Amino acid sequence: MTVTEDAATTQVPGPEKEVGKARKRKEDARLITGRTTWTDNMVLPGMLHLSVVRSPVAHARITGVDVSAAKESPGVVTVLTGRDLAEEQGSIPCAWPVTPDMKNPGHPSIAVDRVNHVGEAVAVIVARSRTAAADAVELVDVDYDLLPPVLDMEEAVREGADLVHDDLGTNTSYHFVFDAGEAGTGGDTEQAFADADVVVSRRFVNQRLIPAFMEPRSVVVQPQGDNFTMWSATQIPHVLRVMLAMVTGIPEHKLRVVAPDVGGGFGGKLQVNPEEILALLIARRLGKPVKWTETRSESLMTAHHGRDQVQFIDVAADREGNVKGLRVRLLADMGAYLRLITPGVPALGAFMFPGIYKFPAYRFECDGVFTNKVPTDAYRGAGRPEATFAVERIMDELAVELGMDPLELRRRNWIQSQEFPFTTVAGLEYDSGDYDAATQQALDLLGYSELREEQRRRRESNDPVQLGIGFSTFTEMCGLAPSRVLGSLSYGAGGWESASIRMLPTGKVEVVTGSTPHGQGHETAWSQLVADSLGVPFEDVEVLHGDTAVAPRGMDTYGSRSLVVGGTAVIKAADKVVAKARKVAAHLLEASEDDLEFSGGKFSVRGTPGSGLSIQEIALAVFAAHDYPEDVEPTIDADATFDPVNFSFPHGTHVCAMEVDTDTGFVKIRKYACVDDVGTIVNPLIVEGQVHGGLAQGIAQALYEEAVYDADGNLTTGTFVDYLVPSAADLPHFDTGNTVHVAPGNPIGAKGVGEAGCIASTPAVVNAALDAVRHLGVSDIRMPLTPERVWRAIHQGGDGGDRATAGSNAYGGAQTETTAGVSTPQSALGGDR
Repeated sequence: MTVTEDAATTQVPGPEKEVGKARKRKEDARLITGRTTWTDNMVLPGMLHLSVVRSPVAHARITGVDVSAAKESPGVVTVLTGRDLAEEQGSIPCAWPVTPDMKNPGHPSIAVDRVNHVGEAVAVIVARSRTAAADAVELVDVDYDLLPPVLDMEEAVREGADLVHDDLGTNTSYHFVFDAGEAGTGGDTEQAFADADVVVSRRFVNQRLIPAFMEPRSVVVQPQGDNFTMWSATQIPHVLRVMLAMVTGIPEHKLRVVAPDVGGGFGGKLQVNPEEILALLIARRLGKPVKWTETRSESLMTAHHGRDQVQFIDVAADREGNVKGLRVRLLADMGAYLRLITPGVPALGAFMFPGIYKFPAYRFECDGVFTNKVPTDAYRGAGRPEATFAVERIMDELAVELGMDPLELRRRNWIQSQEFPFTTVAGLEYDSGDYDAATQQALDLLGYSELREEQRRRRESNDPVQLGIGFSTFTEMCGLAPSRVLGSLSYGAGGWESASIRMLPTGKVEVVTGSTPHGQGHETAWSQLVADSLGVPFEDVEVLHGDTAVAPRGMDTYGSRSLVVGGTAVIKAADKVVAKARKVAAHLLEASEDDLEFSGGKFSVRGTPGSGLSIQEIALAVFAAHDYPEDVEPTIDADATFDPVNFSFPHGTHVCAMEVDTDTGFVKIRKYACVDDVGTIVNPLIVEGQVHGGLAQGIAQALYEEAVYDADGNLTTGTFVDYLVPSAADLPHFDTGNTVHVAPGNPIGAKGVGEAGCIASTPAVVNAALDAVRHLGVSDIRMPLTPERVWRAIHQGGDGGDRATAGSNAYGGAQTETTAGVSTPQSALGGDR
């Protein structure tokens, strides 16, 4: 017999790697079949129901509230007004004072003597049934002394404007400045503009949006003596618990907050809601469980909104297309109050306006402006979509002024792959990437050359349906965030994340994560990470989350931080489990720790791969505790907390081909291709889903969605009949691809994916539409690109909206229009403030 292989060197194949596998999400079965617990499903013994009486006017003094009829209504237990709760309701917290002198008027959960936006709470009905509570709302009689509503930001900052809050003496909450020259990360901006051959200045509008999550907000509070449990459809159970304790005075250790399965958030549930505070106060006052669930109209009218910026952008360049400076001035609508991170959203975006380009000089200024509208706050991307829109639009405008191909202009100015890591003019260190590779792949997916040829033919034949191609080459800062960086920006909390792993005696694994999902697929992705780290079957891993009694430490989910920060905490906890198990394995195998190998979930003595102990066997051994080393505890469970040292920076190129009917203004996406680099891909199915969802929301901003107020401050888009959320039938097929450059700042190599599609797609779509009709004299179209606005822009000039973009801006300066070779250093912002 011939021996062909030495048995001593035979390699036993390990389990197939989970990271990179397109696993179907293990949580989906229960979610799509309804075998789960949504907050509104909950029914507790003796539970009372809340309905909120809301202001029908935008700005007024409350001169009287008559609740007598409502109190007599069948099923009503009590009715409470702002005056009833004035001594205990406190103020909804704002965790991000972006400047030391920021003006914060305070935000009562229920108005006491004045209302500042339509939909603000003025009374709360407590009843034995939901219908009884809703019926009694109509019986509350409130007298209002009307005040002039402040609705237009540019009017609000003018001298002599009506005030939202008289006691503040101004409608400006803060003036935030980042100057790269002063920060030492760039040159002198004013000098760069003075020396430039070309300056292009534009005014862009990022319209107000509504997060429109699938599951409306809902809250249930159960008192148990002096302890309280709150179930809430929230993204932030841990943050919410801290804030509730601070506002209500209930000790934090007496509060438990649970986020059961949550049906979407998109930043809209990254909030401390007035109704959460009211439910807790009423449950404490009455000693009974209470529930509040909003209607869809309440959600659109009173949940916080997103975006809403007027952007004044100047770019300076030489005649060859090399950029020399960028100057940004924003008016950012705060709404009537400052919510949890309202003022910080535009300030966070400040660091992304330079995009992927090597601007030598940069200055950013932002005024946070109060208006009599619903407050704004985080919405998918939170400041970064607004920044990307501005820089990608102004690069197209610069290309037109210089007579250059817009893609060639970008290539001339973006960071090259060999330059990473690269410190930008805004002071961020971009970690890794290759913009050329992503762009070329996207062009190939689109069929770029063929479409350009078709565009030429259509123009030459004066086809009424014109074709345009638009680009968005973007990056974003993800993995929010290094705690020290947040501290330097005056944010009220850190950016760390926590996890623990519990090895059960039967070999199963419980993973406890402080990162709380609301549709992202944590249970699947975390199971894949742990399966690879510990060598256990994917099916043997259970992920626990969203309950401050189960997962006591966490910073929750937003800002594309879940995998990058939360997943890394899980990996680090798994590493600790392996390290502890190694000590026990060495003892049981009577070997040195240094001689042990760990592979495929099994410890073996080097050179004897056929024998050893699995980590699951070790879990049983420490449970029995019959034989373990004297210097260790009988457990291999472990906790870990991870605080990143840098953001991560996914990037990509999105290209849109758009048809525009010049006779009707109708626009149609002909083809959409995008290539994103999100670092290591743990689950391709989840990544694809996140990209598709982000594309839907970004395209929706470009084409469909806008929160509109009338002259009296009424939201006229308060239902899904009026607020146009697209369905799958309204969206094109997406051709997607990936490049992979791992993030060096975390052991997974992941960069974040949840916001990429939403950030990149909006400017690609708008640039495509403009490329289709620019030869007809159109330089801007106000979002969303409705057929009416597109037709107006083509046939009547301007941006197709309600106001012309040419002429004076909010600060009295001239809006500069330039041609290549003409030096026009005056800012569109009207000079110094």
